[in-house]
Amino acid sequence: MDFRKLASLASLILGILLVVASIGTWVMVSSTLSDQRIETPDDAVCLPDTTVNGPFSAFCQARTIDRNVLEITDGQTYAELDREDERRATAQNASFLQASLFTSVLAFGVSAMAFGMGVLFILIGLGIRDVKERTDSLLSG
Repeated sequence: MDFRKLASLASLILGILLVVASIGTWVMVSSTLSDQRIETPDDAVCLPDTTVNGPFSAFCQARTIDRNVLEITDGQTYAELDREDERRATAQNASFLQASLFTSVLAFGVSAMAFGMGVLFILIGLGIRDVKERTDSLLSG
């Protein structure tokens, strides 16, 4: 087997794996978010009254939580609040929720990037194969 054929095959296999894995990841993260039955409130920063099951709704919910907790804590974050402040537990929970939502946004982003890279690898594999066929036809003809 020559190197062009091997490179083409490897690129196609890697591309297909990336596409399949990215779709699986997107579906899993979306399903997990949907299972939580989170809805953005009607006064959300963006996408009000929306089920949180994708990157945009998760981002909007995280930003809304941030806005609301900063109103409760007079603009102070969890780390800035005194240890004895009764609002500290609320700020801590809000911080955990935001981190979880931003992690899902990141997972969606990585999944989209992996999908794009998979498509690119498939196109490269097909391109290598096409170049080989054209080169072989020129050499034989």
